Amino acid sequence: MQAVATQHRKQFFPINTPFREYLSDYYRAMDLPVTYEDMLKYEDSFPLINKDGDDTLWQTLIYEQQFGREVYEGLKKIYVILRSGGDESILPNLYIDRVDFCTFGNTKPMRVRVVNQYNDNHDYFYVKKADASRVYGLELEELLSPNHINFLVHDDTLIEEHIIGVPGDDFIRDYLPHSDLHEVRLAKEFIKFNERCFVRLLGDMRAYNYVVEVTPDFEGSQYRVRAIDFDQQCYEGRRSLYLPQFFKNNLPVVKLCTELINVETSKQYQREERTLIKRRLNFALPRVQLLRACMCADQISSTEKMRQLRKELAEMHNDHRFMLCHSMGEITFLNITITLGLEGSAAYFPEGDSG
Repeated sequence: MQAVATQHRKQFFPINTPFREYLSDYYRAMDLPVTYEDMLKYEDSFPLINKDGDDTLWQTLIYEQQFGREVYEGLKKIYVILRSGGDESILPNLYIDRVDFCTFGNTKPMRVRVVNQYNDNHDYFYVKKADASRVYGLELEELLSPNHINFLVHDDTLIEEHIIGVPGDDFIRDYLPHSDLHEVRLAKEFIKFNERCFVRLLGDMRAYNYVVEVTPDFEGSQYRVRAIDFDQQCYEGRRSLYLPQFFKNNLPVVKLCTELINVETSKQYQREERTLIKRRLNFALPRVQLLRACMCADQISSTEKMRQLRKELAEMHNDHRFMLCHSMGEITFLNITITLGLEGSAAYFPEGDSG
């Protein structure tokens, strides 16, 4: 199996007016008291070291005292909006413990640690620079995956909730060798995750871009693999970048899949996942159609990558309609249409409409 490498740092695409109106209609866009640019006005920083004494590659930020108080108060209000719909009665219970800055990655995110002072329970959320392809990815995750996700957009600032789970690279290193791991269940879930990513063209699912949720059950643990980075929603040109199975650091899990799951059973799991995606699509069809209209008319990747992807998918599906697509949105929804078997029904995406 050939592993694939990621491309250079991606290009940012702004959120255009139609998409911003869509986000406002569905309560994703609103005014917030602190922006990403505000949080860049720090005075100093120091490395964040983990419990083992290793550098995490995050920097904890230090703000000027008065400005820092204003930023922290605004961040508490953002957390309350994100988590409890803006009920400010809980604000006195909270304090901002620290703000960490990640200098690598495409979005250079800020991670905010919020603590309840009465019980010391903590939570996180992220402040990032808003990028259209990432926000489309978040919306598709909400509408087509089994996972709910909270996020907010204000101008060029994106707020994302923290997604709980064991990071994929940590899981492969620390959990995969355990004798109590239910390997077949994990393999089944990875196959279904692989299918979810490909159907909606979510790329770059290397091990550190997803988490594994472990849920104890009366007969062993259950697993769910869940994306945590939506930066590469239909952005890259290579088809293989939308299949987690082809990334080198996922190979230990892929090996489990090939050893424990035969081809026919693997196809069965793929069909099951497509059926579930189609049910979610039916439930949220009007909203998906509005999102599709925004996405098909938007530019969220380069023309070169768009042409490469439509050519590779046309060859894979043996379907010339991909060559008629002129945007990543059109390619994405044609791929959804074909893989879910929606052709012939105008109730979904009418013929002649874009995409």
